[in-house]
Amino acid sequence: MGKDLNNIVLVTGTSGAGKSIALKALEDLGYDAIDNIPLAILPVLVDSYKTGGLLAIGIDARNQGFTAEKFLEATKKLKYKLLFLDADTDVLQRRFSETRRRHPLAKDRPIADGIRHEKDLVEKLRKHADYVVDTSTFNQSDLRNWIRGHFSAENEQLLITLTSFSYKAGLPREADLVFDVRFLKNPYYVPELREKNGKNKQVGEYIEKDKNLEPFLKNVMNLLMPLLPVYKAEGKSYLTIAFGCTGGKHRSVFVTETVAKKLDISGYKSVVRHRDVND
Repeated sequence: MGKDLNNIVLVTGTSGAGKSIALKALEDLGYDAIDNIPLAILPVLVDSYKTGGLLAIGIDARNQGFTAEKFLEATKKLKYKLLFLDADTDVLQRRFSETRRRHPLAKDRPIADGIRHEKDLVEKLRKHADYVVDTSTFNQSDLRNWIRGHFSAENEQLLITLTSFSYKAGLPREADLVFDVRFLKNPYYVPELREKNGKNKQVGEYIEKDKNLEPFLKNVMNLLMPLLPVYKAEGKSYLTIAFGCTGGKHRSVFVTETVAKKLDISGYKSVVRHRDVND
């Protein structure tokens, strides 16, 4: 498939992973977005955009008679980018349960059966994808930001996402760079700070007293500032930088907010996300 253009994007993956959100985000960027078309007409439609125009098509196991092999055969002579969206089985099951939607492949069987069957059908496409996105920890805004960072023709700057996280809940799978801030003194052990988070002024003042904070922040910025323009020059449009601590509530949140301010001063806009803070 063509690696030199983003004007035709095929969106596939598992139901519940965010394909409709991705298509809507692409539509907002000026793409003609079409969902769930028959494989037989896919080559004709894609071919009509090969000389120009933006096209995004959602095509997956909802399509009657769909198999990965048929998809690859139908598209082998086409130029496009393949976006594959997936999420953990328990996350997909929870999303279907919360929305009370039926899984398209479950029919009269449990949702988990439909999810497993669909994963088997589409798994072969994962290794052929230009982009594989695990949305297990994404909300809708996170996915829209990811789409904008990778497919917006008007995105002149590197789109940077800064996220805090808890090591107890695991590393953010989308992270490009990860920094461990568990060496800083933990406000959790101060009773009056335990229920607050890193955006709280008192928590910030407590962390700022740690003599190891400033050297760490200086080193992080000394690492990032030369890297960011190189990433952009090499064609990278989206970068996720993660800061983790034990509970993902105090130190990582404060450091994430602080680095965001430093990047802003340096002329880099960032999106801040606190994965494990519920407020």
